[in-house]
Amino acid sequence: MRELTYVAKRTVEWREVPDPKLRSDGEAIVAPVAATPCDVDSAILAGHATRRKQHIGYSVEPPFALGHECVARVVETGDAVTAVAPGDLVVVPWSINCGTCDRCRAGLTAHCTTVPYMAMYGAPIGGNWGGLFSDLVRVPYADAMLVPLPTGLDPVALASASDNWSLAWRLVAPHLTARPGARVLVVARGSIGLYVCDIARALGAAEVLYVDPDPEHRALARDFGATTAETLEPLPQSYDIAVEATGRVDQLGLAVKCLTPEGICESAGNHFRPGELPLLDMYLTGVTLRVARDSVRAHIPDALALAASGAVSPGKVVSHVIDWEDLPAALPEKHLKPVFVRAGS
Repeated sequence: MRELTYVAKRTVEWREVPDPKLRSDGEAIVAPVAATPCDVDSAILAGHATRRKQHIGYSVEPPFALGHECVARVVETGDAVTAVAPGDLVVVPWSINCGTCDRCRAGLTAHCTTVPYMAMYGAPIGGNWGGLFSDLVRVPYADAMLVPLPTGLDPVALASASDNWSLAWRLVAPHLTARPGARVLVVARGSIGLYVCDIARALGAAEVLYVDPDPEHRALARDFGATTAETLEPLPQSYDIAVEATGRVDQLGLAVKCLTPEGICESAGNHFRPGELPLLDMYLTGVTLRVARDSVRAHIPDALALAASGAVSPGKVVSHVIDWEDLPAALPEKHLKPVFVRAGS
């Protein structure tokens, strides 16, 4: 089979590797049918991860298989697998998790203790698990990991449910449940922030301000009912919830300065660059700041349920639908949210 391999900055290529085989009766083999890059993939393609070892403690050196967002079709299952069957369309979460250790049972699937630290698809951290831009993928804990795609949902629209769509749900939905009618600030550069705008509007946010220098992104945010701005000016005590997804510490600092007393800030940016936060302002206001990789498997069912309700339109964020065979040429191009689709799927 082929797997799409990152070989250098802005350069990927197909490489032939052996077909994956079941190694236990609890595993599955899946074939991605709709796959999309997430914001981490964009950072990898830009060369950021390989240059930041001095700041983050590790680097991600090529070559390695890329991709960790897809909807796939189940090809084969072990005898002990009961949650899915061959032919099913499934969401494949980005992190490898067993589903049975203490952390997995607590919903902390990105911190599974059964597998090496940070085990994931799409980057050789915590072992080599391959990538979801591959013709075939082995899923080591099929019942724990795979989530059937509800009937009627478009695999193209939900290709990002493996990570960014479900992450966006987690960034804002629980907080709006606790604070109905809250005002939401979104400072972003890519798909995560736009998904947050859509979800926040659907769940009753009183106001959503979306900040992004890209005019096309701002136009889409307005289509989701948000007001928009090209840059963020300090707006003290104006928003109850802030979501930062830029990877820029200065933008995170501005976001927390805009929070109301005891406001909440969720940072989904990949902060490869160091920086300083306005800690005294945060202390005086009383700010809860969460900076984290998402344990996405715990949130996929709720995120898919919201999509199935018809109250949101994740498909609007899809910027291009591109043939699977064009991955090497098209993936390094700068698109908002391209989805690569296998012919005949």
